[in-house]
Amino acid sequence: MSFLYLEGSKRNFIIRFFVAVVVIPVFVSAMAMGCVLAPQGPSLEEEPEPGRLVLVEEDHWPDFTDDLDAESFITAIDRSLLYYDRLPGDRTFHYGDIEYTLQEMKESLFLLRDIFEDNPFPGEIREKMKGKFDLYRAIGRNGDGDVLFTGYFEPVIRGSLERTDRYRYPIYRTPDDHTVIRLDLFNDKYEGERIVARIENGEVIPYYSRKEIDIEGRLEGRGLEIAWTDDPVDLFFMHIQGSGTIVLKNGETIRVSYAASNGRPYRSLGRYLAEIGVVALADVSLKGIKQYLHSADEMMSILAHNESYVFFRVVEEGPLGALNIPVTAGRTIATDPALFPKGAPAFISLKQPNFSAEGNVISWTPFSRFVLNQDTGGAIKGPGRVDLFMGTGEEAGLIAGYMKEYGRLYFLAKKR
Repeated sequence: MSFLYLEGSKRNFIIRFFVAVVVIPVFVSAMAMGCVLAPQGPSLEEEPEPGRLVLVEEDHWPDFTDDLDAESFITAIDRSLLYYDRLPGDRTFHYGDIEYTLQEMKESLFLLRDIFEDNPFPGEIREKMKGKFDLYRAIGRNGDGDVLFTGYFEPVIRGSLERTDRYRYPIYRTPDDHTVIRLDLFNDKYEGERIVARIENGEVIPYYSRKEIDIEGRLEGRGLEIAWTDDPVDLFFMHIQGSGTIVLKNGETIRVSYAASNGRPYRSLGRYLAEIGVVALADVSLKGIKQYLHSADEMMSILAHNESYVFFRVVEEGPLGALNIPVTAGRTIATDPALFPKGAPAFISLKQPNFSAEGNVISWTPFSRFVLNQDTGGAIKGPGRVDLFMGTGEEAGLIAGYMKEYGRLYFLAKKR
């Protein structure tokens, strides 16, 4: 519910609250730190900071080998074009210090689409692009171009439309008392910052934590359940991924996507398990974490370490990324929207894991491909972080769970 549409009495309470907040800026800073709505990230209206991309001379271009089919890249291009078609004509995009118009962004995608529609051989792509594109390299974590890549995926979990002894863990839609408050409505110096709150006895207070929702049952009995699942661990990781497919007992499916967050800070469960001595940080993987949690007596309390909680909505097509367009397996990346142009074409180069029949990593293989910058993530911050969407289901989740590799990130724009 938007602040502008709150009832007058509630809005007055919020105004009185923020008069105090503005007088005490330290409190504002503390609240704002927990307000990024993972996995959606910052507002889509933010302009990237300059200096995060550097122009690459053609003599130093990569070979542009692409390991996937041309059709999937064309699909991803069309989805970025759909996003651009929804924007006002005066929107601009930044490649470091260089500003591009919305029309130039569209023309870049049209040109790439033409190249890939001819289904070129790997060695032809670089030649077809010469003289037509400018290439920019991300400066990376330390200015040396090294970018840490992780993976994310769309989980598939079991579910029921009715609560039973087996299916008793709820998948919630956004509660009606969930309120997002924009701080910049009260003071311009808080531009882009917001908090998630609820109003209780005339006070604006933080929204319920994971512990309050899942252990104390603060949302029970309010008719907010989309469905129920039988595995709280799978549900927890669906929260982290921000989307999922629920398979019902009759074989029908429901696809859900991120709708809102409780505004609490995201806390890494893997890092927490390493801190308490359960696993070594170097050995943390999705598979290992799940195995431990399913055997832990205090499973729900451990999950509650991550206070961040996600509410879902039912969607027909998906999974949807932060640009409100479907993401494409292997072709969509999530980056920091304050640094890199949204919807833009990019090129990545890194390694991916190969697995044994038992699901263990046996080797790593270099790969490279063209991608589209179509998503964001609560933990994907800075010029040296990228999340690659791996797809839907168990196999995609296995790869995503082990992906933690350094590589290179480039962005492309049609030459002027």
